[in-house]
Amino acid sequence: MTAHDTNRDLTSPRQRFDARVQRRSAAVLQQRIAEQEIRSLDAAMESIARDGSVERAAALVVKARRRFILGAGKSFAYACLLSADLGASLSNVTTIDGRIVQAVDVLTEVRSSDVLVVFSLRRYRRESIEVARQFAASGGTLVVVTDAEDAPLAAVADAVIVVQTESASYSDSPTAVAAVSHVLATLITASAKGAQRRFGERDRFSRALGIYADEADNPRSET
Repeated sequence: MTAHDTNRDLTSPRQRFDARVQRRSAAVLQQRIAEQEIRSLDAAMESIARDGSVERAAALVVKARRRFILGAGKSFAYACLLSADLGASLSNVTTIDGRIVQAVDVLTEVRSSDVLVVFSLRRYRRESIEVARQFAASGGTLVVVTDAEDAPLAAVADAVIVVQTESASYSDSPTAVAAVSHVLATLITASAKGAQRRFGERDRFSRALGIYADEADNPRSET
């Protein structure tokens, strides 16, 4: 049994806490976590460079007319991160948050030119799985960021990005997921028509609105 298999066998935070965290000193925990995060990040970057999954996903997002981003539970943070990055360079980027934007409203008007990027990581929230399946069944393009090749949505996705989330903590690591999301957003932005113009307009309006505290000293503040 490999270390990855052992990690996958510990399915709940309680199990992972008992196995990894309980009765460990702070110094030992910190060292173990730091070492594992470095290994996980290296493995994730090597994997996406080798399999081309992020490039394929980026191409699908770029050619779409409307882009929807979804994540439930902890994965909602990843969805917001990607949405914030893409919203600066592309039009028609929408986070399905279940409050302002309801999944049912999106599903009622799915078009073949739409894409849904969904973050679905163990323990795989049912709402994300069902919304994504209905979106794909309605003719939309589905991109899935997940943590296993046999994850629930892998079989119905048009593009699957698998990110290993091994951790020395009681929770699966967010480090590689956030990093891969960052790479995905960068590749999408680099290929998006009008991205440079949108960045310029955002700079102009951010100065006009006084959005950033250091705007007067640094007119080229990042978005």
